[in-house]
Amino acid sequence: MGGPLTLDAEVEVKSPADKFWVSMRDSTNLFPKIFPEQYKNIEVLEGDGKAAGSIRLITYGEGSPLVKVSKEKIDNVDEADKLVTYSVVGGDLLKFYKNFNGSIKVIPKGEGSLVKWSCGFEKASEEIPDPHMIKDFAILNFKELDEFILKA
Repeated sequence: MGGPLTLDAEVEVKSPADKFWVSMRDSTNLFPKIFPEQYKNIEVLEGDGKAAGSIRLITYGEGSPLVKVSKEKIDNVDEADKLVTYSVVGGDLLKFYKNFNGSIKVIPKGEGSLVKWSCGFEKASEEIPDPHMIKDFAILNFKELDEFILKA
């Protein structure tokens, strides 16, 4: 079966790193408002939804083929380094992966930013594909958030 695997993505955005980071950190409130077709609701179950230890229940929109509900715990936040790490602790994703965790880092690049997304996962069975669908969803979110910030 093999051990833990990783998948990475990088996206260049036009938004300054500080603005992009602040918007990413406010995803609990912002994403259901600006991406209603993708996020039905993000509910804070523990903590403030931003700090390490916070647990959020994410209900995805009708368009999400694989995952309808995900419970995520924020493991660590480094404001200075613009880095957040999280683990999936409940929901549909764990039907496919024994464990799943991710990180998002925003790095200043010229007038814009480089957004790095990475996930670590262990498949529930050999037939389960790598989570490219999750990676593509993250990339789409970063690009759409960038467009939203630039229009604001």
